[in-house]
Amino acid sequence: MQNIYKEMYLHLFNAVSDALALLEGGGAAQAEALLKRAQCKCEELYIESADGGADGAGV
Repeated sequence: MQNIYKEMYLHLFNAVSDALALLEGGGAAQAEALLKRAQCKCEELYIESADGGADGAGV
């Protein structure tokens, strides 16, 4: 389960970094879409890990 948190953190960190770059360039709509996609991806990762996590116990 610990690895899923690391994976989610790295995914969100990269998305936030990319969104900040987009905002600096005036791309607010693209930044918003990027962050929403990252949020959904991390939610999917978490749910998948809870359904059949490494130890099978779930959350």
